[in-house]
This record gives sequence, C-alpha cells and structure tokens, in this order.
Amino acid sequence: MANPVRVIKADRMPDGCPEVAVVVVGGGACGQVCAIRLRQLGVDVVVLERDDQPTGSTALSSGFIPAAATQVQRSQGIEDSVALFEQDIQAKAHGDAAPHLVQAYAQAVAQAIDGLVDAGLTLEVLTGFRYPGHSALRMHSTPERSGEALMAQLQNISQREGVDVLTQATVRELWLHPQGHALGVGYERPDGQMEFLACQALVLACNGFGGNPAMLREWLPEMADAVFAGHTGNDGSAIAWGQQMGARLADMGAYQGHGSWAMPQGALVSWGLMMEGGIQVNQWGDRFHDENQGYSEAATQVLAQPGGMAWCVFDDPILRFAQDFPDFRDAQAAGAVRSSADVGQMAQWVGCDPARLAATLAAMVPGQVDAWGRRIERVLQAPYHLIKVTGALFHTQGGLDINAQCQVLSQQGQAWPNLFAGGGAARGVSGNAVWGYLSGNGLLSAFASGWICANQSAALVR
Repeated sequence: MANPVRVIKADRMPDGCPEVAVVVVGGGACGQVCAIRLRQLGVDVVVLERDDQPTGSTALSSGFIPAAATQVQRSQGIEDSVALFEQDIQAKAHGDAAPHLVQAYAQAVAQAIDGLVDAGLTLEVLTGFRYPGHSALRMHSTPERSGEALMAQLQNISQREGVDVLTQATVRELWLHPQGHALGVGYERPDGQMEFLACQALVLACNGFGGNPAMLREWLPEMADAVFAGHTGNDGSAIAWGQQMGARLADMGAYQGHGSWAMPQGALVSWGLMMEGGIQVNQWGDRFHDENQGYSEAATQVLAQPGGMAWCVFDDPILRFAQDFPDFRDAQAAGAVRSSADVGQMAQWVGCDPARLAATLAAMVPGQVDAWGRRIERVLQAPYHLIKVTGALFHTQGGLDINAQCQVLSQQGQAWPNLFAGGGAARGVSGNAVWGYLSGNGLLSAFASGWICANQSAALVR
C-alpha cells in the first residue's frame, strides 16, 4: 500500500520549524553517498529514513557497482574508459537511455567510487567473469560480495563523516513555495506525530514503485503478479509527489527483473552461473532463450514458461565458482540445490521425459552457436546440479524526470531549482523496457546520482 503522501503549497514552513542546509529523503545507497559527499564538502545534512536501519534495495542486492576508469580498476591492471562504458549502457538499452544521464552517470560514478575509496570504502573489481553487456571488467564489489556488506561500509563512513541520520521518520509531506522551490518536508514519527524540517535544498533518494501493486498494474502489467524481491519501502512515494506537483515522469516501463529467483526458498541465485556455462530448462527439459543476454530480461523469459518456472542446470566447476557468492551459499543452505549424476533422476525432478533432457544436454556442443544466438563454450559434465527458479521483480528504473544536474523537471521541462532526485526516485539509464537494464544499472544510478545531487545542492546552498 502506498504512503498517504501529499504536496503542500505554502509561503513558509510551520513556525518554529528547525532548518538544515540539505535534507535527504531515504538512507539507501543513493542517500548515503549523497550525505557523505555533502559532509566532505562541509555542508550540513539530515537523512530521513523510514526504517529502523538504513538498508534500502541495496542491502538486498549483490552489491555490484559498475564503473569505468577508477582507481580500483587501474590498481588491478584493468583497462577501461568512460566512453566505452557509455557505449555499453546505450547498446544494452538499444539507444533508448537518456543521453544526458548516460554521460553524467558514467562520469560521476567513477568520481563517487574514487572519493568513497579515499574515505575508507573497501572495493575490488570482480575478475572471474564479465557480466552480460559489459566490454570490460568493471563490477566493483566489497570483499564479501553482498549488498548488505556494502551498506554496512557506507553507514560506517557516514557516521565517521558526521552525517545525521534520523530513522523511523517516514516523510509524508513535501512542502513547496508557490514560486517554485522546495521549502522542506513533514515526516511522521512512530507515535503518529508529525514533525517538520525546513531546508535550502531537498534530495529525494527514497524509492521506486516496485512494492506498489496499483502502480505496477498501471506501468508494468507484465510484472504485476511476479514475485517482488525488492525492498517493501518501494511504495512509489516519489512518483505520487511528482504527480501531485506536476513533475514529468520518464522511462516508466523500465525495471530490473531477475530470471533466477530460487523457489520455494525465495533466494537470489547469481547469474554468474549462466555466464560460466550453465543453462536453463523448462518443465519439458528444453532450453528456451540465450542465457547470456542478461538476467533482467530473463525474468520475462522464465515467467513465460509453463507455471512461470524453470530449472538452472550446472555442474561441479560452476558449483565451486558459485560458492564464492553469499547469496548462493544461502540458497544452497536452504536446500535449493539438487544434485545427481543420473539424467533420469534429474528428469524426475523437472517432470520431463529423460530422453528429452538428455538431448538438451547433448546439444551443448562447444564452439557452436545455438538457435538463440548463444555461443557454447563448454559441455556440462555429470554430476549435475539443479535449482528451481522463477522470474522476479527487483526494482523499477522509471521515475521523476531529471536533468544532468539531477534537478526534478516539470511537465514543461522546467527545473525546480533546489529539488533533486536520484536512485529509485528518478529515471535511470535503462531505457524504457526490461531488456535495457545493463547489469548493475541500479547501483550505477544510485552512486552517480547521489554524488551529483550532493555536488549540485552544495553549490546551491553556498
């Protein structure tokens, strides 16, 4: 259910209302990056977070941030460029991603990572494999390979930088002056009381709308009944404010899906299994798509199969590789992985004809390009491992339209001078469909927009 949020038009905030230079709504990755950068620039900031602890969608993710030409890449001897990164983003989106944001985000995310590493963030570039669509090794990760670990590090840096984070503060009201600038916010405390905070600049880093069934039915009907594996706080508050204030929305058909959500365990299975040579089969034991295209569009491919289910099939080398990822270890501990050297036993689990499944495995001929355009690199060898999966929705990629400075735009394209948006609240760089999502685009947008919002709001309040 959506927050009962509203826009208040007024000349000023309520009497006696405290004021801070910048208010950031939302304590996820975007909000934390923004607040840390503001403190580095000497600007006072308050982060308002609805939950007991700031986690957001990031803590539920694998925590991989794509960025090009960073200090971390160079230290590992990896050659890359911002221009190549921009090309990859647009290629995945079929040229449909907002050009001004692609350019701004590809540049800003490297600056954000370098700045945060200097502030104590521990990152390394994954070198085992390249995620689909990326021309270079550029996925930055914590050593723990988890979004939870990434958020923990960001919170530690935030505390050291002196960021004020007010938890259990659910923002209900966005206050705007009739002349067109943000005045502040009203937020609800656990006892139901409303409190108010005025500001010179306001950053909406709050949420998308993946947890709002009505908005999903309106903009993403193909995912309205899918498993939602994102954060429940993604209730569309920023969208609702935008609609009330006359802001323009953009890319509302874009989202990050995932074609490998373990069932019934409800756990993420890394798409690295597919990139290392794994396959997916449906209940007949047949492959049905190119597993190397990307995990986001794979969600719709899996959901289109009978019962909306499929099986990930892989072997021992891939199993050993997968066990480096905590998400996979959790799924395995929950009983998601079934193993057998007998194709007949595998077929019984899948519910298909053993001869048909055997034919599918035999068709994997190294060096050949299959019917879906995937080049086969290796043959799967017994014993085999299987995980039953469905397609899931992780987070939306459409939202408030913004310019390259992350200022919110009106229906006429005019910018609110001191109202900024990023992360799940704003449009991303995935175009307007599920296939436009390049691996890591969510955290790319979160880190880049948080960094930009901080720099721009800091310049404004000064």
